[in-house]
Amino acid sequence: QDYTWEDHGYSLINRLYPDVGQLLDEKFQVVYNLTYNTIAMHCGVDTSMLRRAIWNYVHCVFGIRYDDYDYGEVNQLLERNLKIYIKTVACYPEKTTKQIYSQFWRHFKHSEKVHINLLLLEARMQAALLYAL
Repeated sequence: QDYTWEDHGYSLINRLYPDVGQLLDEKFQVVYNLTYNTIAMHCGVDTSMLRRAIWNYVHCVFGIRYDDYDYGEVNQLLERNLKIYIKTVACYPEKTTKQIYSQFWRHFKHSEKVHINLLLLEARMQAALLYAL
């Protein structure tokens, strides 16, 4: 059975530390929903599938998988260099280098790469909280 933040983690942390669940949930939602609706030079793009793929890939790296998500999207949307970057930052942050950072999404703005970092770090925090709870 799935143990998700929405169904279980949020309510459990609120019982242990009142109001902390709400603050964490708002933090996760702000980062997850953050978008300029652009990808590289393309404007007006719905990035929700990409954001969901990154979030679920980070959870997958930590052994959390969801039955209702098609993980084929991860392979379609995330190039190999991006997956390497995500896994390095999430699992071995001390091994992150400028070279790894430069190798993914070469034509993208730095603000978009920063958004990737925000997404993967918040997804990692949520995964760690799910394990802890």
